[in-house]
Amino acid sequence: MISFTIRRFIQSIVVLILVTVIVFVAMRLLPGDPIRMLITASEESSYTEEQMAHLRAENGLDKPMVVQYFNWIGGIFKGDLGKSILDRLPVTTEIFKRLPITVHIGGIAFIIGLILGIPLGIIAAVRRGTWLDTVVTTIANLGITVPHFWLGIILVYFFGLTLEWLPVMGYTSPFDDFWLSTKQIIMPVICLAVFPIASTARQTRSSMLEVMRQDYIRTAWAKGLRERVVIFKHALKNGLIPVITLTGMGIPILVGGAVLVETVFNIPGMGRLAITSVLNQDYPYVQAIVLIVAAVVLFTNFIIELTYGWIDPRIRYD
Repeated sequence: MISFTIRRFIQSIVVLILVTVIVFVAMRLLPGDPIRMLITASEESSYTEEQMAHLRAENGLDKPMVVQYFNWIGGIFKGDLGKSILDRLPVTTEIFKRLPITVHIGGIAFIIGLILGIPLGIIAAVRRGTWLDTVVTTIANLGITVPHFWLGIILVYFFGLTLEWLPVMGYTSPFDDFWLSTKQIIMPVICLAVFPIASTARQTRSSMLEVMRQDYIRTAWAKGLRERVVIFKHALKNGLIPVITLTGMGIPILVGGAVLVETVFNIPGMGRLAITSVLNQDYPYVQAIVLIVAAVVLFTNFIIELTYGWIDPRIRYD
């Protein structure tokens, strides 16, 4: 276990470094000049080359790309993710302000996806070929294919504009106004939870069907054990490994969905900040967001790999 942990930690560090290099280089290969975002068209005509060079020097963009990269990496080890090119605010401050919003909405959607997806998949597998299986499978197929932004627009139209039951945009902290916060996140959470529910239900159904054909399950039925005991004590635990793998893959999907959902519902979270920063070529924000997302994904995958051994004792790490 110790050797496995060390190997996985080293691999994660290497992957994280590669991600930082890729995003750092990719942002600087985009067409356009972020310095020109700082000034209006009328001001640009009056700026001299010396003034433009001074602005680039202030933002560290006058140095070679390699030097810029290592300056950024050095700042990360000091807890400094840099300053925004446009608003000159520390990136860390803005990230810590927006990150809890995305975690709040995405975390609830993630939990709902597991709570509803796994039972639906079990029901569909146990009642294979019945109307319950047909309903669950149909809903799951629709949930996987529906786009987040399209579903968000439909929800806004019906529940926000037509029925006027829910606010169509904005975010309020639950610590400030719990009821208003709950109403504001209902539609975004639904948009983000649809795919996890559908994908988890499909994977659980597939895994359970495979496990239910195993010899030890037939033996359990032959012993006269109750259905609940056979399913939850013998079948479910062995059928959860693919589901857990899919759960880890769902973390970046939730982040990608948050980009669209936060834009549709005008939520000031990490997703909306990422879109704005890419469009404005605000390098420090984009680099920090990608770094955080990559670290979360790597950590989640590491925890999931450790979970395999707990679920299935046959799995060894040495």
